[in-house]
Amino acid sequence: MFPVKQPWLCKALGCYDCCVRCLGAVPYVSLAATLLCYAGLALFCAGGHQALAHTSTLVQMHFARSDQDYIVLADFIKYFQYVIYGLASFFFLYGILLLAEGFYTTSAVKQTFGEFRSTRCSRCLSLTFITMTYVFAVIWLVVFAFSTIPVFFLYNMEETCHTVNILSETTASINQHAWVCMDARQYGLLPWNAVPGKVCGMSMANICKTPEFYVTYDLYITAFAGAGITLLALVLYIVATTYNYAVLRFLGRKGIRC
Repeated sequence: MFPVKQPWLCKALGCYDCCVRCLGAVPYVSLAATLLCYAGLALFCAGGHQALAHTSTLVQMHFARSDQDYIVLADFIKYFQYVIYGLASFFFLYGILLLAEGFYTTSAVKQTFGEFRSTRCSRCLSLTFITMTYVFAVIWLVVFAFSTIPVFFLYNMEETCHTVNILSETTASINQHAWVCMDARQYGLLPWNAVPGKVCGMSMANICKTPEFYVTYDLYITAFAGAGITLLALVLYIVATTYNYAVLRFLGRKGIRC
């Protein structure tokens, strides 16, 4: 089509064709899932770690007078912060493995390198990734559900504070709305014998006005959003790995090379 006197144009077309093949070899679903997984884990780990630290301060200052009432929650916060470090490291490595598996099994890569014959080991590896990702998605669904508890607690506390503020504007006596309380014990944050365990009336409204409360609330919302994004990433991983396994099974019918 083009004269031989213009070799640079042929080289340019060859480079363009190579770039198109390289872009076609990218597993976009696995890549999107990896980016979502890293973004969600970053939000969950950073927000959750800081929110737990602020929760420790709030509970010690307003809901528990004795260290014995607070020791169980303090230990849980400390250990869960270590778990957050482990989750961040594990999912970082696992995301790289799934992305590498996506590159390996992308149909565009097979077309680029010619005839492809899947091995029994590669299909077993892909099936292993499907099973592991499914198990992690179920576990993370539980984490996502539990991350709603502090958001629900702080949301109810903010709404109760709003009610107290409205009542304080319409009634002359503070004691008339002292019955409006927020009990941390009913959410499992403190044991039932904790003293005081709850905050009522204007004392609770004053807590809601502090910057510490709103920072903690925003951090828990961030962690909740991060958990949801990570769950979405795991679902995308399941879709990608299942498709990759189906491709390997289909190609495996053409011949098995061990």
